[in-house]
Formats: sequence, C-alpha cells, structure tokens
Amino acid sequence: MVPDMGKWKRSQAYADYIGFILTLNEAVKGKKLSCEYQVSESVEKLLDLLGTLDRWIDETPPVDQPSRFGNKAFRTWFAKLDQEAEALVSVVLPADKQAAAPEIAVYLKESVGNPTRIDYGTGHEAAFAAFLCCLCKVGALLVEDQLAIVFTVFKRYLSVMRKLQKTYRMEPAGSQGVWGLDDFQFLPFIWGSSQFLDHPTLEPRHFVDERVVNEHHQDYMFLECIKFINEMKTGPFGEHSNQLWNISAVPSWSKVNQGLIRMYKAECLEKFPVIQHFKFGSLLSIHPVNP
Repeated sequence: MVPDMGKWKRSQAYADYIGFILTLNEAVKGKKLSCEYQVSESVEKLLDLLGTLDRWIDETPPVDQPSRFGNKAFRTWFAKLDQEAEALVSVVLPADKQAAAPEIAVYLKESVGNPTRIDYGTGHEAAFAAFLCCLCKVGALLVEDQLAIVFTVFKRYLSVMRKLQKTYRMEPAGSQGVWGLDDFQFLPFIWGSSQFLDHPTLEPRHFVDERVVNEHHQDYMFLECIKFINEMKTGPFGEHSNQLWNISAVPSWSKVNQGLIRMYKAECLEKFPVIQHFKFGSLLSIHPVNP
C-alpha cells in the first residue's frame, strides 16, 4: 500500500466524506424518487449550474477525428468550465461565504472527467460528492436538503455525466472492465439500493428483469443505472456486468446496501489510482481526525 493512503484513511477529509455518503444513504432509505421533499433556493441554483453544463454540451458538438473514443471537443467543453467554475460556484454560496468559491470550484472541475485522457470514473464522481459535502460545510446546503441533494441534484448530475460520456465517447477511468461494478458510477448503486430497503415486492433478483426496470426506473436510482447499462451494452447481462449479476443473487436489499458500502471503501476510497487525484484544503482536510 502507498504510505500516504494510511494518512488519507485517518484524515478528517475521509471521515467527513464517508460520513456524508452514509448520512445520505440513511436519508433516502425506503423512499422513491417521486416522493415529496423540499427544494430550496440553493438546490434550484445547483440545478441551474448543471443546466449550464448541459447547455454547453449542446453548444460544443463532437469533432470529426480518426479515433472513435475520447472526442477532443470535450477539451473545448472543459476549458469553458475551467474558466467559469468559480463564478458558477459563487452564485450558489451565501454572501458571507464567497471566499470559499475558489476552493469549492476545484471539486466541481474535478467532477466531470479528465481533459487530458478524456475519461471519467468513480474518482470524478467522488469529487462531485466532495463538492456537495463542501456546500453543506459552508451552509449553502442544509440538513433539510438531504433528499433533494440525492434525488434532484445528484440525479441531474448523473444525467449530465451520461450525456458527456455518450457525446464525447469518454473512456472509463481505471475501469476493471467486466469485473467492476459499473464503468463510470458507484454512488447511485449505494443510494439506490437504500431506496429499496423494506420494499414489499421488489427484491434484488428483479433488477435483471428488463420489464421491472422499464416499469420502475423513474422511481429508483438503481434501476435507472441498470437501464443505462442495458442501453449502452449488448449481449447477456451476466457477461457484460458480472458483478451486478452476482449482486442480483443476494437475498435482501439491506445485504446489498451494506455490501456495496464495503465494496466502495475497498474498491474506490482505498485504491491509490482512484484517490491519487483527490484534493485537500481547509474544508476537506488531510489532517488526522481529532480523537
């Protein structure tokens, strides 16, 4: 293990990050995407921010190039974000927290993929969760925003990322191929499995049934992810998504949820290639947790 990984696991940033993920996991337990929750002004502003990123994709069509993957137009799109990120973030922040904009903007820029390699993976997804965690720390997002953070903001982020992945044919970053959970995402599977806790009829075995996916994907984040995989990949599900196929044999959603949290820590948060790009600052500090 890389020596610095121990430092990261003992850090305040790690404790805050995993605490944030687990708090949201608890908040969405047993709830449908269509349930009632408040959408604050800050959440609306974040949706506007993501809407801007989405619009820029439309304004930056892929260019003709010999290689099929990694369309270079992504770099043009990213350059726009690089330039505007601080301004976009400052709109979301309270007036007395404007000084935090440069630090928080770093996480936003890290959350959309890498402009050099034109790839996207769970490390980028983690940067977006860190971005949301920082917004909570400075009081832009509050406890009562928890459901909206997952069901509105994160869901919109996912749709923008899927559009980026499709438009610019982005490569999966550090993908484990068929042995990974998914080429691009992890968190929606954790939070999505929590939504199913205590569901009266839908069990893990049902998510490989296309009819169930088509019927219920609007209510459940997990099924939306499966739907996207089905659209993007061909061949038997058990062959292209082996890990998920195995998970469908787990008897209960609570076991799936706990197993995915363990897997996320081991496969994402404790893997140097994923975490090597994680940024630390005053909000997510590398200093060890105070005992």
